[in-house]
Amino acid sequence: MEKIENSFERLKEKVVQYNPKIDLERLVEAYELAKVAHEGQMRKSGEPYLSHPLAVAHILADLELDCDSLVGALLHDVVEDTEFTLNDVKERFGENVALIVDGVTKLGKIQYTSKEEQQIENLRKMFLAMAKDVRVIVIKLADRLHNMRTIKAKSEDKQREKARETIEVYAALAHRLGMSKIKMELEDLSLRYLDPIAYKEITDSINLKRREREEYINDIMSTLDEKLKEIGIHSHVMGRAKHFYSIYRKMFTQNKNIDELYDLFAVRVIVDSVKDCYAVLGLVHELYYPIPGRFKDYIAMPKPNMYQSLHTTVIGPNGTPFEIQIRTWEMHRVAEHGIAAHWKYKEGRSGESDMDSKLEWIRQILEIQQNVVDSDDFMRTLKIDLFADEVFVFTPRGDVINLPAGSTPIDFAFMIHSAVGCKMAGVKVNGKIATLDYNLQNGDIVEIMTSSAVHGPSRDWLKLCKTSQARTKINQWFKRERREENVLRGKDMVEKELKRINMTATQLFRPDWIDAICKKYNFANIDDLYAAVGYGALTVNKIVGRLREQYRIAMKNEEPDIVATVVAPPQPKKISASNGVVVEGIDNCLVRLSRCCNPVPGDEIVGYITRGRGVSVHRKDCPNIVAENRFSGTDRLIKVYWQDEAEQKNSYLTELTISAYDRKGLLAEIAKVISDLRILISAIHSHTTKEQVAVIKITMEITSKEQFDSVKNKLAALKGVFEVSRES
Repeated sequence: MEKIENSFERLKEKVVQYNPKIDLERLVEAYELAKVAHEGQMRKSGEPYLSHPLAVAHILADLELDCDSLVGALLHDVVEDTEFTLNDVKERFGENVALIVDGVTKLGKIQYTSKEEQQIENLRKMFLAMAKDVRVIVIKLADRLHNMRTIKAKSEDKQREKARETIEVYAALAHRLGMSKIKMELEDLSLRYLDPIAYKEITDSINLKRREREEYINDIMSTLDEKLKEIGIHSHVMGRAKHFYSIYRKMFTQNKNIDELYDLFAVRVIVDSVKDCYAVLGLVHELYYPIPGRFKDYIAMPKPNMYQSLHTTVIGPNGTPFEIQIRTWEMHRVAEHGIAAHWKYKEGRSGESDMDSKLEWIRQILEIQQNVVDSDDFMRTLKIDLFADEVFVFTPRGDVINLPAGSTPIDFAFMIHSAVGCKMAGVKVNGKIATLDYNLQNGDIVEIMTSSAVHGPSRDWLKLCKTSQARTKINQWFKRERREENVLRGKDMVEKELKRINMTATQLFRPDWIDAICKKYNFANIDDLYAAVGYGALTVNKIVGRLREQYRIAMKNEEPDIVATVVAPPQPKKISASNGVVVEGIDNCLVRLSRCCNPVPGDEIVGYITRGRGVSVHRKDCPNIVAENRFSGTDRLIKVYWQDEAEQKNSYLTELTISAYDRKGLLAEIAKVISDLRILISAIHSHTTKEQVAVIKITMEITSKEQFDSVKNKLAALKGVFEVSRES
């Protein structure tokens, strides 16, 4: 415990150095609470658990964060892993700290259908909290960094799982926040566990030729330093080694071994002003031959993560290319610490409006979060909109618009304004007409041509656009402008999927199951669900898949499948029929005709043994029987057959549906056809769609399938009737 106490004392000393006014009593109180909460808890490594929140607080102190952040770091696992509640934290340390702790806390008490879904929902929660207080994500990154530093104690499978999540989400997020030091360390640590062989080869190769490369870079640094002093520019020149993951990616993408890479080291020049940056650039290009196409001006066009610098690649004294980065001290601080360098909670550092402008992308995430109902889509938006490489293009007025690499004019139009996107009739790129699927390139000048005759976007645009912002705006338009069409379209898509899997809405669309899905995706009713499917916000497979899973569970949890084994005699004798149906091998058995398919004599039928309700008779093609056979096998199915026609005296209820173009006298003609065949009608239900299609459902009593086929054929011959089907 002495080691822990010493660590906390060093933390206090570190904090006081950059913020002498910090409330140390509050920090001590948080430490004491964490010590009590985590007492007796140990990490996999065997260290006291308290060492972890302390290490996270040290990482934040290196970034010079405020008191609330440090308190939040010390308490970030208290609510998740101990008996203390969020209210306890709020009462003792205030609402800001409680918000931070809640944002970092995982959704551990909620049941999810998969581990992936839980991870995505945790990210959703984190981003919502991050929008209110961006310190949430900074603490989460520090938390993940320390976990990766100490991941050796976990199993190999766990190491790979965490490493993959780290490199796909957290390292990319650190990049988006401009926190390059944390980003590079997360990437290198992840590579160590994702590809340990490549990691060792890279480290060994770099160490083998380190002295040779360092001598080369040192000669260049000395030359630059001397020339800069001659022209009177105050500067700091340093060497910068590429981190391991950057080398790994370059080897993979360029299919080269490490000996073929010449820019493993770069030179960085830090000066006092922007004016000096461009003066240094001129000097560098006088001393060394610049490689065409390898100059990037991130000062004039900063990256979305606030990064600014001049990059140029030149040919060195012995013909070897190397990179030079030129920036001011303020740019260097931002490049190293990102969002923490602009911290609005630091006294006298940066205004709130300045910070808000730098965090515009978080608001874009929130907008996407509100309109994306599918967790998988939410994850995809993160990987595309936030973590993809950028491309910079210009409006005709010279404004710079940055988009993910691979973006199209559709993305550009909706980035300008949703009204521009919805009225887009065409596009010009660099003064020439271009197609809407054109991949925008750096430096393109893009002009969107609009027309009042255009009444909205095309659904095909959803396949062409790259950004989720464009996709969300397009879906919003369809959602708002064509709700009725979307409902019908979605319903039709669901019905086709049900037909494809041989199941029915009666089986799957139980009210409690539908209510659960609507609640999950924030729909008010089933029409909203259909509309979401219709305009593409939700896939039909996602909905039907969940309902099938509910059906499977319900079938499995039905009454116990305890039934007597029925042994049929070699030569079954005819036994008295019930409802005109004979059950093979069983006498005096309760038999009922299933209402889900209404079998009639002439249909191929099968019996289903129920518990306490005898044998239920179904048509062999009944979706319920097909599904039961698929999920539970044939143990409860039994042979049945119709009574001989000569002995058959029963009549059977069956239902048919007639679809026809609506016209006067249609219903009267249908009734006359049925009446002429001396068939009794039990019920008629009809309605007319907005397309003027009459849908008429008739329940009638018939004695055989032949009689049903006769009435069906006569009805199909009536004027305007285009479909007559039997309900299944």
